[in-house]
Amino acid sequence: KMRAVFLLLLVSTANVGAVMEKGLPRRRLSCVRCCGPSEQPISIISSRYTRMSSDPAYSIPKVQPTIDITILKGEKGEMGEKGYPGAVGKEGERGLRGLNGQKGQKGQRGPQGHCCKQLYAAFSVGRRKPLHSSDYFQHVTFDTEFVNLYKHFNMFSGKFFCYVAGIYYFSLNVHTWNFKETYLHLMKNEKEVAILYAQPSDRSIMQSQSLMLDLQEGEEVWVRMFKRERENAIYSEESDVYIIFNGYLIKPAIE
Repeated sequence: KMRAVFLLLLVSTANVGAVMEKGLPRRRLSCVRCCGPSEQPISIISSRYTRMSSDPAYSIPKVQPTIDITILKGEKGEMGEKGYPGAVGKEGERGLRGLNGQKGQKGQRGPQGHCCKQLYAAFSVGRRKPLHSSDYFQHVTFDTEFVNLYKHFNMFSGKFFCYVAGIYYFSLNVHTWNFKETYLHLMKNEKEVAILYAQPSDRSIMQSQSLMLDLQEGEEVWVRMFKRERENAIYSEESDVYIIFNGYLIKPAIE
């Protein structure tokens, strides 16, 4: 009988355990690594700290301190010495084309062109008509052309135009008028460079003046009368030439 009672209790205990096991959730048991002979056992606190630090929810925020530079900034120092110039940089790109300028005035008509520019210049012109000064300054023109190489002397304006820069020789010859003053200027552009003068006399004479000038291309040489208190005049005749103006190039600036 006792044996039967023990078996009955054993069956009842097993049934109760099965019922409790069905009613309660199962709990998983995690495996714990055993320590080796040369290892120290890990404490529960350090293991928990390791799990919490790896979890983003328990990560410690990073603190980045900021420094106010204005607090640390000192006073402005003195300007230092000028340094050595740096190396030349690369050439920049070409800029845009600028606006067109205003159209210039029409220039004076030049002489007849040549296949090669000639380094020569010479002229010799005369005047057959007498001339009395009527103004304070009066331009002297010429009506006779002896030599006018490449037409450098303009017969209409009475001026020699320099097309070839260099050293030039000029001479002016006139015939004075009886009892009248003779006063002329040799002009370079708008400035007098030499004077031809003869006092009034009862005899008319030939009077001359000459000089050398260093001319640049585009400059002009010409003759004008200068009237003062007395009457100023130069004499000539239709049948002969008494007034002659000469000029020629001695040495060009570029040979």
